[in-house]
Amino acid sequence: MTKGVWLEDLTWPEAKARFGANAVVIVPVGAAAKAHGPHLPLKTDALTARALAQGLIERLPVVAAPVLGFGFYPAFTSFAGSQHLSADTFKSVVRDLVGTLAAQGVTRIAIINTGVSTEKPLDEVANERGDILVLHMRRLGGAADALIENKEGGHADEQETSVVLALEPRSVRMDRLGPAEPFEMSGATGDSTKATAFKGERLLAARVDDLVAAILGRWPNLT
Repeated sequence: MTKGVWLEDLTWPEAKARFGANAVVIVPVGAAAKAHGPHLPLKTDALTARALAQGLIERLPVVAAPVLGFGFYPAFTSFAGSQHLSADTFKSVVRDLVGTLAAQGVTRIAIINTGVSTEKPLDEVANERGDILVLHMRRLGGAADALIENKEGGHADEQETSVVLALEPRSVRMDRLGPAEPFEMSGATGDSTKATAFKGERLLAARVDDLVAAILGRWPNLT
């Protein structure tokens, strides 16, 4: 089986050959700079998006495009460093990226979305085209849910903190873990005190399993 690869690692003739062979192109979407409480780095979503795409590369002969690090994140505009596009601008960027890939011969595109506010704009673009598979991280990895002790939250909580501990533990400010202050003050929701790298590894593995199943469900001849 042909190995998966990052698009950025190919030469243009190599990319052309992959596209001509009907490769599935993965477009990971994750904020390069968005507040994740006082304990996680701004790059948390981009870090996660890249890890999920890397997991797919290791399992399927896909081509992963560079992580799209800019998106629609209106709840975070007041937090220093958080970068945000309007919904219309975000959709235009996605349309242009997908349209360029299609013009270059790509016929199978899957978007992996790590955000919540980006779900609606991405679904709208997918509905316009009708040929894009959009996979939202929030709906993936249910097999690992039992590991999470503090299930309430949703942002910079036990789940996200565990994932960053698994991927880049040096980036977690361990002295700042705890029940989140009000979102308006902290940029977080939920309780991160029970986060561990082991939980993060299991969450990532379960999400990649679900991504593989969804992609093979759409394109069963991929392997």
